[in-house]
Amino acid sequence: MSILKGVGVALVTPFNEDLSVDFDSLTKLVEYNIDNGTNYLVVLGTTAEAATLSAEEKKQVIEHIIKVNNKRLPLVLGIGGNDTLDVKKQIEEADLSAFEAVLSVSPYYNKPNQEGLYQHYKALASTGKNIIIYNVPSRTGQNVEADTTIRLAKEFPNLFLIKEAAPNILQYFDILRKKPEGFSLVSGDDEYTLPVTLAGGDGVISVIGQAYPKEFSTMVQLAFEGKVKEAYEIHNKLVDITRLIFAEGNPCGIKVILTEKGIIKNYLRLPLVKASEGLHAKIKAEMANL
Repeated sequence: MSILKGVGVALVTPFNEDLSVDFDSLTKLVEYNIDNGTNYLVVLGTTAEAATLSAEEKKQVIEHIIKVNNKRLPLVLGIGGNDTLDVKKQIEEADLSAFEAVLSVSPYYNKPNQEGLYQHYKALASTGKNIIIYNVPSRTGQNVEADTTIRLAKEFPNLFLIKEAAPNILQYFDILRKKPEGFSLVSGDDEYTLPVTLAGGDGVISVIGQAYPKEFSTMVQLAFEGKVKEAYEIHNKLVDITRLIFAEGNPCGIKVILTEKGIIKNYLRLPLVKASEGLHAKIKAEMANL
C-alpha cells in the first residue's frame, strides 16, 4: 500500500450559509489539492465534521468526491466509532470499490483498555478490508500504546498502516523501530510530519496540507530524498500557521484559511463555531507573512 505515501489530506466539509453541504466549494477544494501536489484524499474524517452529517449527506459527499476526483488520486474513507459491532457492520456494508482503505479512529469516550483496543481492531480486521488504525488520544481519551499497535501489525496484515497522533513523539519512533515489514506509519500531527518522516514514516494525513498542498508535499518529498535542511526551511515557515489553526479546535482554523483563499465559505455546524475574531485576525496576518 505504498500508494498511500506522502501527503494525504483530511478534507473539510464546506457548508453554505443555511448549513447545507456546499458541493461547489467541495469541488474547488478537491481540484485545488489535485492541482497542487496532494498525494491522496481522506473523505469523512474528523476534520470533515462527519459527526454532524446525516447518513444521506455522507453518501452524497462520498459520491461527489469520487466523481470529481475521477480516479486521479487514491481515496481513503473514514469509518469509525465506539460500538465495535456497528463499525464492523458499516465497513462490511460500505461500497469500498473506489477506496484504497478505511481510516478507523479508535473507540472514543468509553475508554477501553489495551486489550479492548486490540479486540476492537481485531474485529475490524476480520472484515478482510484494508484498515488504517487511527490513534488520537486528545480526542478519544485513550492512547493506543505502541506495543498494542505492534501486536496488531504483526497479527493482521490488512491492518497495514497507523495514523499516529499521540502527543509523545517517542511513541512514533518506537513503532517505527519495532514494526514488522509491510506495516507503515504516517503522522496524524501536522507539526510532527517532518521529524517522523525523516525517522522512517510514510508522510502525513494532514489538516494544514489542504490549504498549503504544494508546500507540504514538497517538504515531505524532500524528507524522502534526505534533503533535511531544505525540508526544515519549509517546516519552519509553516509552524506558526499550523499551531494557529488548532488554537480553538479543528476545523475552525483551517476553514479560516480556506475561506481567505476563496475556496470555501466560513460556516461550521454546531457544536462547532467559527474561529474568534482575534484568532481569525492572527491567521490572516500569518497568511500574509507566508
